[in-house]
Amino acid sequence: MNLLFSSEAPAALSFKHLYDTTGWGPLERDAGFYADALRGSWASVAAYDGDRLVAFARAISDGKLHAFITEMIVHPDYQGRRLGEQLLKRLVEHCHAAGVTDIQLFCAQGKADFYLKSGFARRPEDAPGMQYRGALD
Repeated sequence: MNLLFSSEAPAALSFKHLYDTTGWGPLERDAGFYADALRGSWASVAAYDGDRLVAFARAISDGKLHAFITEMIVHPDYQGRRLGEQLLKRLVEHCHAAGVTDIQLFCAQGKADFYLKSGFARRPEDAPGMQYRGALD
């Protein structure tokens, strides 16, 4: 497998197609929605097989104190090839090169072991952290 890695954000339509493989959001979202999301990225790593985006990870950050990994997506046809490890390693290296050492993420259900092997730890029960789940009025 000869993949090309890039720190440039992918085209919005390519990101949409990859994102749609996850089942995380409505398929009806248009490419403009994903273009807006990509503009909020601080760092990204994309993997291409030819012209096809097959894996992508990105982070948002203030560039000094905190970084939050918002996506780690590997196309189902490419899973099990250690692509996720490569993306995560490159993204963490980018954070460290900028001096950012507080790197956080949410992981998909059943994926915690992957992140534990990559140097992440579960947050303790008494640690701060909340996620908004209320309705928008």
